[in-house]
Amino acid sequence: MKKSLLTLLFIWSITNPTAAQDQIPPVIAPFDNVDILAINDWWNRDDNPIINLKVDRDSVVAFGIYTVSNQTLKLSAQLYPLYPKETREVRLETKEDGEWKEIQKQKVNDLGWSALFRVDNWNDSKDIKYRIRHGKKALYEGLIRKDPKNKDEIVLAALSCNSNQDRGMRENYVRNINHQDPDLVFFAGDQSYDHTEHTAAWLKFGLQFKETFRNRPAISIPDDHDVGQGNLWGEDGKISTVKGSNDGGYTYHHEYVKMVERCQTAHLPDPYDPTPIQQGIGVYYTNLPLGGIDFAILEDRKFKSGPNGKIPQQGPRPDHIRNPEYDPASIDLPELKLLGDRQLKFLEDWGTTNTKALKVVLSQTGFCGGAHIHGSLDNRLHADLDSNGWPQTGRNKALQLIKNANAVHIAGDQHLATVIKQGINEYGDGPWSFIVPAIVNDYYSRWWWPEDEKAGANPNPNTSLPWTGDYLDGFNNKISMMAYVNPESSSKGGGYGLIRFNKKDKTTIFECWPRYTDVTQPNAQQFEGWPFTVSMK
Repeated sequence: MKKSLLTLLFIWSITNPTAAQDQIPPVIAPFDNVDILAINDWWNRDDNPIINLKVDRDSVVAFGIYTVSNQTLKLSAQLYPLYPKETREVRLETKEDGEWKEIQKQKVNDLGWSALFRVDNWNDSKDIKYRIRHGKKALYEGLIRKDPKNKDEIVLAALSCNSNQDRGMRENYVRNINHQDPDLVFFAGDQSYDHTEHTAAWLKFGLQFKETFRNRPAISIPDDHDVGQGNLWGEDGKISTVKGSNDGGYTYHHEYVKMVERCQTAHLPDPYDPTPIQQGIGVYYTNLPLGGIDFAILEDRKFKSGPNGKIPQQGPRPDHIRNPEYDPASIDLPELKLLGDRQLKFLEDWGTTNTKALKVVLSQTGFCGGAHIHGSLDNRLHADLDSNGWPQTGRNKALQLIKNANAVHIAGDQHLATVIKQGINEYGDGPWSFIVPAIVNDYYSRWWWPEDEKAGANPNPNTSLPWTGDYLDGFNNKISMMAYVNPESSSKGGGYGLIRFNKKDKTTIFECWPRYTDVTQPNAQQFEGWPFTVSMK
């Protein structure tokens, strides 16, 4: 009788993993001050405001996110945390001739709870249903789309800055994006604002947005908040030791950084040059050909120099210049890096190959100072070194290569949506850029607001916006502002970008949609200044 009871208790503990609070985690994280909600004995943590991690066991597969490039499928399976006695095996199935067939098994990583499936020789000429399975009941189902190479127009949805000031669902975005049915979704960074709790926040992001990428490919790239920093100058992976990290490098443990990048970028095409940087942190800069469009994916922050100790300080912080009388040349020193030599070589090679395709560069932030006021109306900055307007020489090198490729540039980060024609040596001689608005813009808004409140030369005649035309930014970079969305606009300036690439007439249409606009309605209006059409000839 006693033996039978022990056997029953053992079976009960296996089938009810929440019951045994003293179970021993099979993996102990190498860090103890970050991702606390999802590491080690995570099941003993109190409830948290981000997301419930103790889900029913038939719901542990949270979502999948994928790309297909050159007939290689890469699909990341994201799971909720697993109990010690649960299997770490996750399975990928596809539906063929009406029957589900298992094609691969992979092991879930206890740091971040993701697993990567890679399938070579993928048939990209037809839609294929897939599902991710764990255990007996947990599954997530979606569609791997065929390559839309026969379409004349390829559509990209672009989003950024998913602030945790609003933890609600993102129903408007899901409805709008699925109605507009883009071929690809791009998340440009700051999917997580919970800094030291990336796994919980990434799962929350998936809960909010998975219906936009369940049935289509998606690109996600992390930015500073994703790796737990307010700003990031990666400086080739060094360790940052200064509050605010403006000395360059990463504040948190390198395995935490690697976990963030693994969860968000493992499904991207293989990197151009996979050589790790310092601390063994990986890289993910690469390109994704899709439907006759060639997307270059950059890492704005990873190699960029930190300002602290390298340039004269011109304000209360090394990265904020408040002195309009300073000499911009004094901070453009030859040893400073922006994209770094490796990514410049990538951009050069990318721009000279597959030249029949329309070219698009995707990155975290813009290559200029595109905002005057930061956070609140009383916080006017002359220049912000967190932007890619600095260092100017590195900025101009990057823009020249983008221009040589005849590419447009799409990014986020600034919260402030803008359309800018970049200038390198002269106004208008660089590429077009579209910085998309923040998903949630109720936190740290920015304004385009010239101090003299005057339009520049050659203003945009097709908008009622008062401050368009040619300007110098705070680094003396030449920019032509064509459209902007200050936070007094609808949805407080929050929303997303939709970009339409027309292969037939070689034009790109930038669309900018407010968060609370219902695009299914016939009277739906974009922000003032959009749509905006540019030529890619």
